[in-house]
Amino acid sequence: MAFDDRGGDGKILANNLGKIRKRDTKDVILQSFGEAISAAGIAKADVSYIATTGEGEMADFRNGHFYSMTSHARGAIFLNPDVRGAVDAGALHTKAFLFDSRSKVLSYKTTSQCASGSGQFLENISRYLGIPLEDVGELSISSDSPELVSSICAVLAETDVINMVSRGIAAGNILKGIHLSMAGRVFNLLRGLKANGNIMITGGLSNDKGYIAALRELEKAESMSLTFNTHPLSIFPGAIGASIWAAFRTSRLKEKEAKR
Repeated sequence: MAFDDRGGDGKILANNLGKIRKRDTKDVILQSFGEAISAAGIAKADVSYIATTGEGEMADFRNGHFYSMTSHARGAIFLNPDVRGAVDAGALHTKAFLFDSRSKVLSYKTTSQCASGSGQFLENISRYLGIPLEDVGELSISSDSPELVSSICAVLAETDVINMVSRGIAAGNILKGIHLSMAGRVFNLLRGLKANGNIMITGGLSNDKGYIAALRELEKAESMSLTFNTHPLSIFPGAIGASIWAAFRTSRLKEKEAKR
């Protein structure tokens, strides 16, 4: 993410999403950084501060690292000033957290070590079903009779899926059942937080139409005053927030230098 805060309003110059398969993660980070600043039409020497968040602390060329939830909160508010909570639906865990207008995290809950509420779990299921990950959302939306899976354990859920395949259950109905199960875990987190109002979905699963549809389906059924929000850049709030905090830290450092 290349971000320009000159003038105070903040402007996204470019973003880039690196894909990690068997390649070295550090190489992916370095390549993604290079492609982002190239797309922004700037050189590394033009960058005043390089910030990371989440697992990005392994980038040894960074200037600073920012706490993941604080970064997601700030980025979510940048995309939608009305949100006061977020669900970070990532590869390994799902976090739900509430924050104030200044992006201070007030409370949070996260899924357990079991991966049945994560993007990695969904990726494993799509691979087993032989379905490209980019087709999962549309297939889920097309479901006419979803088959629910275990919402307690990834291993049990995968066993459920194997049984469904042997029974000839359509892939769309399996995927919709998985999405509903994952959405149910999200509601358990939000219920524990006593959340209400506008909630932004962030992270990798924010691009999954089936996941979002399942959340909104439960939104109507649950007795909670919640509205789930998405944005074309919903996958990037962590990077956006880290960029904004980096701009703030840069301005403070300049103020200190000026007083010397």
